[in-house]
Amino acid sequence: MVEQSIWMQKVAADPGHSQWYIERFRSMARAGEDLVGEARMVDAMVPRGSRILDAGCGPGRLSGYLSGVGHDVVGVDVDPALIAAAEEDHPGPRYVVADLAELDLPAHGVADPFDVIVMAGNVMAFLAPSTRATVLARLRAHLAPDGRAVIGFGAGREYDFGQFLDDAAASGLAQDLLLSTWDLRPFAEESEFLVALLRPA
Repeated sequence: MVEQSIWMQKVAADPGHSQWYIERFRSMARAGEDLVGEARMVDAMVPRGSRILDAGCGPGRLSGYLSGVGHDVVGVDVDPALIAAAEEDHPGPRYVVADLAELDLPAHGVADPFDVIVMAGNVMAFLAPSTRATVLARLRAHLAPDGRAVIGFGAGREYDFGQFLDDAAASGLAQDLLLSTWDLRPFAEESEFLVALLRPA
């Protein structure tokens, strides 16, 4: 049995945590805040109609946008409450409740590999540390041969960027491009955020 994710540990400690998170994004959406910058970047990477996996999709903000502009989207999250919110607020994608460390989408009737896998929202930092490399390997297994994974998370979250890149390489993912923001600013040694574009090695 895999170690429980940091996210689900938070939910276990505070049963209201998921609903707080859902309402936070609903409130920002009502205020007109831009919640889909990551999705716009992903959309620019592939032709319309591409197969996209939103790994750790939360309440569906990116999945909904990408589906709405014409992509074939599957959103996966370990938290059933977040998936229920995604289905309510952003219908269109196929949503699946699953632990990324045990990701096996063919078992859920999703057989074809993905052109892009996006993991935004600091999902890497919410994984159980013992499962990080396993998750990267599971993502690699779901990528098309010419597909790419786009993974973003912040510094200071107990997962060093260098260690992440080493884990990605060990999982069969090679670096294409490293950025410091979702709006395409270059990555530097002092960057406080990493957006890594990776491809099958």
